[in-house]
Amino acid sequence: MKIKFPDGKVTEFPPGTTGLNIAESISRGLAAKALICRFNGILTDLSLPLPGDGEIEILTFFDQAGKEALRHSASHVLAASVKKLFPRTRLGIGPAIEDGFYYDMDIPDFPGSEALEKIELEIKKQISENIPFRRQEMSLEKARKLFRENRETYKLELLEDLKESGEKISIYSHGEFSDLCRGPHVPSTGYLKHMKILSIAGAYWRGNEKNPMLTRIYGTAFDSSSALKDHLELLEEAKRRDHRKLGRELELFIIGGDAGPGLVYWLPSGTVIKEELENLWKKAHRVAGYELVSTPHIAPAELWKISGHYDYYRDSMYFLDIDNNEYALKPMNCPGHIIIYKSRKRSYRDLPLRLAELGTVYRQEKSGVLHGLMRVRGFTVDDGHIFCSEDQLVDEIKGVVKFALWFLQIFNFGYEIEVSLRDPDDTDHYAGDPEEWKKAEPALSRALDELGKSYTIVTGEAAFYGPKIDIKLKDALGRLWQGPTIQFDFNIPNRFNLDYVGSDGTDQRVFLVHRALFGSVERFIGNLIEHYAGNMPGWLAPVQVVILPITSDQVESAEKALENLENAGLRCHLDERNETIGRRIRDAEKRKVPFMVLIGRREEELGQLALRKHGEGDLGSRPHEEVVNIIIAACRQPALPGKAGFYQK
Repeated sequence: MKIKFPDGKVTEFPPGTTGLNIAESISRGLAAKALICRFNGILTDLSLPLPGDGEIEILTFFDQAGKEALRHSASHVLAASVKKLFPRTRLGIGPAIEDGFYYDMDIPDFPGSEALEKIELEIKKQISENIPFRRQEMSLEKARKLFRENRETYKLELLEDLKESGEKISIYSHGEFSDLCRGPHVPSTGYLKHMKILSIAGAYWRGNEKNPMLTRIYGTAFDSSSALKDHLELLEEAKRRDHRKLGRELELFIIGGDAGPGLVYWLPSGTVIKEELENLWKKAHRVAGYELVSTPHIAPAELWKISGHYDYYRDSMYFLDIDNNEYALKPMNCPGHIIIYKSRKRSYRDLPLRLAELGTVYRQEKSGVLHGLMRVRGFTVDDGHIFCSEDQLVDEIKGVVKFALWFLQIFNFGYEIEVSLRDPDDTDHYAGDPEEWKKAEPALSRALDELGKSYTIVTGEAAFYGPKIDIKLKDALGRLWQGPTIQFDFNIPNRFNLDYVGSDGTDQRVFLVHRALFGSVERFIGNLIEHYAGNMPGWLAPVQVVILPITSDQVESAEKALENLENAGLRCHLDERNETIGRRIRDAEKRKVPFMVLIGRREEELGQLALRKHGEGDLGSRPHEEVVNIIIAACRQPALPGKAGFYQK
């Protein structure tokens, strides 16, 4: 049979040749790294004989599909090990995910985390035995018989889904373990030497809280011991930076308990961070030509019916009965800004009109997805809506992209940009006329091209109401988070009949751009806490300076230093507790206060202050004015752009 390689070369091989045989014919190195292959565009096992002529690509851990196959194979070994130790276990699903895998299982009498050590020992045993993975295709009835005999009720449910889809049914086995799976898998368990079980959680079957709660066991797998070691160290660092842990230690916020799940109570220190961030946001938006507005937390349900949220977003909304009329807590700020736009007739001379608001919204998130500040039920969106004409669209998008990146660069975040477009083969699921999409989609790419920004096109990921730009922020650990988003909207202008009077005196449909630079302010602060490991930049630090008298004899001098520093606009704290100076320094370090000012007898005599910087230590004694200037410079709010801002009206 004739096999074509990615470089165009064609080589003949005997019938029955496998992907692994072909990898070995190329080089021992490739064969050692090969995990699966792609044959005629279809992912397949290396161990399976190839069906005939075709094009082949050997995939390794550096290919996303190879990485997923290795990790999904690891999930099978995890499930087999649990079944061996707990025979009454019933299997759910075990997909590969970013950085690892998990398996959901119904495990009667499971002892929890104390069982992980035994599970890992069984996993190592199966890996050492280098058991081959075997694929078998079978009829629906035969598969049903297999899983009925094994009392695998969840698998029987999945089989019914496959019956509806008409998808081919395949079973993967290694040793005595068999699982419903489309594959592909690595050739054998010996490929999984660098595998580690990480944690246990609960998960509802199929994500539905009406279904049984299963045990979810997380793990990860890599192609080398060094890569696994690096990842485990990264996870430990991520735990150290966890904003929920640091939020408690630094007394920034409260969530849960008596406070209620998914609702954030900002403590004094956290409120400082939030207010400083929002103050900069407001100043920057005024410079950038936005008009700040404020809208109510509730609105008549009729407004949400017009916008479409009542039909499509109802399950995530909270409703109220007021004077026998239905109202809703707002899940987003858009309709409020529409009301402001429609408060008077608009002319082309009014455009572009940029409205912005730090608006608190409420969404009925399921308890299982709540996660610290990252996923909550009440949060502040830094919403902005730009009403413009078609010829202004590209410049407005460019302005938003520049504005968003300015904010990210303040905090030294990296970023990646995606442009999400509609699926051209499924246009019925998108609002707006196809001709309008043809105008808007190229505008997003054109704006990024003119700014010289690289981006990835993601087809089929557009919102139903329009294409969008997503800017993923990259933190200090290299993790990507949801960041700024810029969304074009065909839906709302048509639903609300948003027009303006053109230069020719006729009514024209306005173009609408949604944008959020932080997204959720709460989530962004959570990102900041983890990005900086709690060591906030000086201008955001709740306390910027702690003044420490060495003994009680220096308290009076410390109070004068406190007054001078506060008069300079700094947030200060005088720590005159009856504790050793070493203990008070350690406490200030734990609180991650940027600067400490120490005053002892020597400093009093010389008229100086001893300065310490968090994470760096002693900076020596200096004159009062010099110390104040050093701290002011380090705690200065980022400079705003020039008068022209990011836009020119």
